[in-house]
Amino acid sequence: MGRSVLRHCWIVSAIGLVVAVATFVLGYRALSGPALIVTFASLALYCMSHPVLKSFAFTVWVFAFVTASMVYPAAFMTWPGFDLAILIVPLIQIIMFGMGTTLSVADFTRVVKMPWPVFVGFVLQFSVMPLVGFTLAKGFRFEPEVAAGVVLIGACPGGVASNVMTYLAGGDVALSVTMTACSTLASPVMTPLMMKLLAGKMVPVPFFGMMFTIINMIIVPIVAGLLANRILYDQRKVFHRAWLLGLIGVVSIVSATLIGVYAPKAILTVGGGSLGKDGLVVGLVLIAIVAMAKLAIGVWLKGPENWMDKVLPVVSMAGICLIIGIITAQSRDDLMKIAPYIIVAAMLHNGIGYILGYWGARLFRLNESACRTVAIEVGLQNGGMASGLALKTLASAKAALAPAIFGPWMNVSGSILATWWRRKPVAKTR
Repeated sequence: MGRSVLRHCWIVSAIGLVVAVATFVLGYRALSGPALIVTFASLALYCMSHPVLKSFAFTVWVFAFVTASMVYPAAFMTWPGFDLAILIVPLIQIIMFGMGTTLSVADFTRVVKMPWPVFVGFVLQFSVMPLVGFTLAKGFRFEPEVAAGVVLIGACPGGVASNVMTYLAGGDVALSVTMTACSTLASPVMTPLMMKLLAGKMVPVPFFGMMFTIINMIIVPIVAGLLANRILYDQRKVFHRAWLLGLIGVVSIVSATLIGVYAPKAILTVGGGSLGKDGLVVGLVLIAIVAMAKLAIGVWLKGPENWMDKVLPVVSMAGICLIIGIITAQSRDDLMKIAPYIIVAAMLHNGIGYILGYWGARLFRLNESACRTVAIEVGLQNGGMASGLALKTLASAKAALAPAIFGPWMNVSGSILATWWRRKPVAKTR
């Protein structure tokens, strides 16, 4: 679809909105839902073509999927007998693999060069947000499973969107990437620890079960992504050889097959928690895909080297939208009852995170650029991770409600805050 066509999608969106409002007012509410889906989908396409609004396209797509899952919940629950909830963890693994391809070992070791800002951000991340989540959950008197979900989103590390938001806000992108990498690396311990302390009386929280789920769902795919990063972007000639790329692809596929068929379902079991093999299998398959794609696009077709930078954001966006749609469909009835309260809780949680993150960093005498970075890192959480843990470890669709609502709002607020800060450039220090 050409950009000229996309630029006229606002007309379709406007018509859809008029139809949605008119049919709702006139009592033909069965038609309001489809019209609203068209409104959001058309608006998202228009945003994708607009140089200023394109940063909001993802959020509008989320609204389109949420609306579709509310209107047609069955379409997001099963396809010819297949439970779509099974796709949530693999989709998160693919998204985390994509995050890993944007990282390098230097992003983790950079903490040695900037230990104090990373430490300040780390402490604020795993103290402010879980405690604020706990306070809001109690204040709104959510039922235990929903309350646990609010605490869970606060106990998760920084989200992948924080790096983009930091760039737009004029913050320290290198610090943002390092903070995200370090908080994610620490999440197998910190997230279940904070959940055990704050949400342990709300729902059963299996510490080791959650720890191994995070390792399998987040850490293993990120490590696989780091390896893929080397395959994709290493400038040494050997990584442009057809024979090596083909060998990596074949070895990865064979290894994934052997592990998938012959390895035990639980690779390691400790304290009632088990480390599954699916993260390793997915990671190896994705490494094979990357190697073979580079072989075809980069070596045989002599295509652009940055093709992965264009593909992965689209894949990640589609995966997150589908995850949110599935979660929304599974908890549609509960969401209809408490949606306004969760939305308000999301706004408060997110806003308090920005405020305490920024002023906490100021308290510890970080510079303005670092303060903005810490504020965004603290305010934005990994909603996909929280959704996966809610369904996989807590086995509760209700616990996944908060991450499903908090995620879209964080993108909206993060974009607004980043745009506001962008208009107030950080003064350069000598």
